[in-house]
Amino acid sequence: QVQLVESGGGSVQTGGSLRLSCAASGFSVSTYSMGWFRQAPGKQRQGVATIDPDGATNFVNSVKGRFTISRDNAKNTLYLEMNSLNVEDTAMYYCASQANKFSPWRQSLNPVRYEYWGQGTQVTVSS
Repeated sequence: QVQLVESGGGSVQTGGSLRLSCAASGFSVSTYSMGWFRQAPGKQRQGVATIDPDGATNFVNSVKGRFTISRDNAKNTLYLEMNSLNVEDTAMYYCASQANKFSPWRQSLNPVRYEYWGQGTQVTVSS
């Protein structure tokens, strides 16, 4: 069975940092493209960052230079390092994976391209 479990969320002040983790089971984190998504109250789910099986990454413009996505294959875990956080980063953050090794949308930030989802972890940034 495929399972994704996020952790690492919390409350921080503007300018602070957090590292989110996504522990995967049932498949290897290097097999498919994986990503982090977020959803704030009243807003649509937004793609934040992705990493494909070759290690290529993609970020939404608003987090470029501040966030880093990575994986540890030995631990079968995906990470999102978030720095210089601001109030606009406040949201529920979700880890997700595609299910097609040969997907033509390997770097897509579109949530519909992802099949497996975690339960989410809350990130709150206050001024």
